[in-house]
Amino acid sequence: MRRRDFLPALVVPAALAQTPPVQRKGRIKQGVTRGVFARNMSMEDCCRAAAQSGIKGFDLIGPQDWPTLKKYGLTPSMYPPGPGGTIPNALNRKENHERLEASMHAALDESAANGVPNVITFSGNRTGTDHIAMDDREGADNCVAFLNKIKAYAEDKSVTVCMEYLNSKVNHKDYMFDHIAWGVDVMKRVNSPRVKILFDIYHAQIMDGDIVRNIRDNFQWIGHFHTGGNPGRHDIDESQELNYRFIAQAIADLNYTGFISHEYSPAQGHDPIATLNKAIEICDA
Repeated sequence: MRRRDFLPALVVPAALAQTPPVQRKGRIKQGVTRGVFARNMSMEDCCRAAAQSGIKGFDLIGPQDWPTLKKYGLTPSMYPPGPGGTIPNALNRKENHERLEASMHAALDESAANGVPNVITFSGNRTGTDHIAMDDREGADNCVAFLNKIKAYAEDKSVTVCMEYLNSKVNHKDYMFDHIAWGVDVMKRVNSPRVKILFDIYHAQIMDGDIVRNIRDNFQWIGHFHTGGNPGRHDIDESQELNYRFIAQAIADLNYTGFISHEYSPAQGHDPIATLNKAIEICDA
């Protein structure tokens, strides 16, 4: 089961419709993903709940739902996977480049026309359909070549292409961009204000740890953040090992202007709205 497919089977409280929006400090723009909500909540109810909780963005939601997001004042903060490939099959394979260049141009056009600031992409896995493992240096070279092809288009559209940093230990075995140093090398060689890292804090903790130091040292190459508690990718409270209050404060102190989007699944039996409100409060630096 993929991390984005699990949605807890809880329901939105009936009183939510009458709840006024919560006022937040505002130094951090927080976003959500679909998985933080109950499985059977409609997109309308998810957007209403997000807006009332003080959320500003909604990641990985397709164009068909953008009107609903915008109805509640939410930004479609990241274009969903597809145009930039899939987790196992993406930029590190030259044979994908022609197809993905066309789909990325289309996604950048659509994003620019609809106020979507980011488009997600991936490195791909080391081992391809030929069952031969690609060397990390070759994969980095191929990713750099692709990103150099599209960076001017992304710059013209003022949309950021974000390559996601994932763990290969627990969730995505064989994924190439599984250490921050690899991604930073790619970003430095592309050197574009519109090509950045999607720094997923959960994945980063599993692979490299040293979260705040790595964010501070590599901040110029980071364009977006995802949250999730470790272990288990559940609630980001005191039930797990990461100190998200400190992490959010460190990010705010860097004058970060992008989104920190929650991408956890509430622990079994936990109310999604209460869990979300606690996560927002923790990250409200």
